[in-house]
Amino acid sequence: MNDQKERGNWGEDRAARYLRLHGYRIVERNFRCRQGEIDIIARKGEIVAFVEVKQRKNTDFGEAREFVTFSKQRRIIAAAELWLLKTGCELQPRFDVIEVYAPQGTKTLFPEIHHIENAFSV
Repeated sequence: MNDQKERGNWGEDRAARYLRLHGYRIVERNFRCRQGEIDIIARKGEIVAFVEVKQRKNTDFGEAREFVTFSKQRRIIAAAELWLLKTGCELQPRFDVIEVYAPQGTKTLFPEIHHIENAFSV
């Protein structure tokens, strides 16, 4: 596995742990289709959250959420629509971003995590 993929998995693992600690159930991770990819799909109550995880060492080049571009949002929405059709899920969809700040990369013991609910919409 390459370093970038390892770092991505590390950040997604921290985000998934954060969600579970806050009452979410992880439904699926790394859902991929022709339209795009969704890092984490999680459920809490009547909400299904499609979560994009962005990991950075710091905010020197902007907040992590700023790297979820409009075109990336469109790909996530298209993938979510396909997932909803495929699974028959009728829960209320929501698009979230989780920022993971890890100054020492994968060696960071206590990454700073920000969960932005409703980060973007259809």
